[in-house]
Amino acid sequence: MTNEAIPNLTAFNEAALDQAFAALEKQASDGAASLDGPEAVEAYRLQWLGRKQGRLNDVSSRWLKAAPPEAKKLLGQRFNALKKHVEDLLDQASGAGPSDAALAAEAIDITLPGTRRLTGAEHPITRTLHEITQVFAALGYSVGVGPEVETDYYNFESMNFPPGHPARDTQDTLVVANQERRPLRDRLLLRTHTSPVQMRTMERQAPPVRIIIPGKVHRNDAADATHSPIFHQVEGLCVDTNITFSDLKGTLDHAMKALFGSSVKTRFFPSFFPFTEPSADVQISCIFCGGKGCRKCKQSGWIELLGCGMVDPAVFAFAQEKQPAYDPKKISGFAFGMGVERIAMMKYGISEIGQFYAGDMRFLGQFV
Repeated sequence: MTNEAIPNLTAFNEAALDQAFAALEKQASDGAASLDGPEAVEAYRLQWLGRKQGRLNDVSSRWLKAAPPEAKKLLGQRFNALKKHVEDLLDQASGAGPSDAALAAEAIDITLPGTRRLTGAEHPITRTLHEITQVFAALGYSVGVGPEVETDYYNFESMNFPPGHPARDTQDTLVVANQERRPLRDRLLLRTHTSPVQMRTMERQAPPVRIIIPGKVHRNDAADATHSPIFHQVEGLCVDTNITFSDLKGTLDHAMKALFGSSVKTRFFPSFFPFTEPSADVQISCIFCGGKGCRKCKQSGWIELLGCGMVDPAVFAFAQEKQPAYDPKKISGFAFGMGVERIAMMKYGISEIGQFYAGDMRFLGQFV
């Protein structure tokens, strides 16, 4: 191994620097070629890379510090290349080539604990939608879907809400702007219920029909603990020969028991909906107190949950325009509709509807 002193540089142009560093690289290579054991390798390391007396330390002291500002960049680049050359020679002499060092840097310690990945879960609204769908699928109902942006005809007129009907005012409809030139029945709006899919299905399919329609609906409601301008519904339609109100009662009684437990009772009260006649509101015995009376049911023992009724012949008349088989003299049917958020709030004990939409992981984490 050479112990020649580092000479001073008299010139700092590229040619002079190349010649000076080439000489040092040759000295380093010649010295590494004669290494014959761990002790020699360690002595070589100290000779070139030692912090106080190493040759590279001398190069830094003599050349880098003395170089004019315009030459420092060129000299620094060559200095770094020389240092890497010496380190590579040491790796080769010690038996660990560059490829081994790279592999060592990429090695994985399999004894370390793995990264925990959070398990996803259905949103409570989605879960409730699926639960309701499964109940009716077991009864032979298929699932129908339709557009959220609807025409006035499908949303209102075909559902027996003629223009000027006062029941339209209860829907708080959100309409698409700048459609005044269109005929009223062709104007677009955000659907206020999933009932339009009932008409679209009857226009495509002759009876018998058994369908449920889960989906998102929109109304211009002020947000509070139990109301939201966006919410979800599940509506159902059953059309065939000899369908009676008893069939409707039996179907909904079975569905409520499947959703809330076999001890739940149902009762029906007269109501009004433009698209059904007769119509009824459905109540279930309070699932919180078992019908004894509590704050949740306002001490009545009953909770109103959904609306239903026999399909009005006027609705069949609209369907008959494209499907003559919907003759109200030969067929009958029933329809029902329920709010998904209301059912989810009851099933999971949630008091604020806004929690469903806030995206708070502390709330949603309960349903994992």
